[in-house]
Amino acid sequence: MKKVFITLSITALLGALAFGLFLYSGLFDVSATTPHSALTKWLMTSTMHASVERQGKSIEVPDLNENSLMLEGINDFEAMCVNCHGAPDKKPGPMGLGLNPLAPDLHKSAQHHTPGELFWVIKHGIKMTGMPAWGMSHDDKSLWPVVALLTALPDLNAETYAALRRQGEGMGHHAENDVKRNHAHESVEMQHSTEQSKSTHEHNDHEH
Repeated sequence: MKKVFITLSITALLGALAFGLFLYSGLFDVSATTPHSALTKWLMTSTMHASVERQGKSIEVPDLNENSLMLEGINDFEAMCVNCHGAPDKKPGPMGLGLNPLAPDLHKSAQHHTPGELFWVIKHGIKMTGMPAWGMSHDDKSLWPVVALLTALPDLNAETYAALRRQGEGMGHHAENDVKRNHAHESVEMQHSTEQSKSTHEHNDHEH
């Protein structure tokens, strides 16, 4: 029995030593351009789903059926989520395309989570995925509209999503930023139009 214990101890020590040498050798590729192995992906996914399911059960979900709540959430979804997750018929932005693992397509995956689970993920984030904890900068009340939008997202296509964007203009926690972006875009177009008009006028004067 003593020999077995010694053998197991030596084996464990050698294993720990080998693991330590591997960690400090630099052989493990930490680049985001290299996909995770199948085992790593399975471990991360299984652990994440089990944790989110457990945590989501304790969340008290408010009434999310009010249309105004979903309209408030669509600007916040655009500001907080689209760059990484994309939207109906809209690909993720440059940051989202560079994540490893890639952020899930919420148009498809949101239907597999309860509202409580969605809220918990948005508020607390997910380690080692690039998913931020929005609860660090937003209170609970400003996060539920995003959840309301996510519960409806699987049923939206590009046309209905765009229609909601128009209806929700000026609503939600990030509405002010959305309005500023629109005004900035309009200002650039107006400036460009003015410059074109001025150039045409000067050209006509030159011809005369």
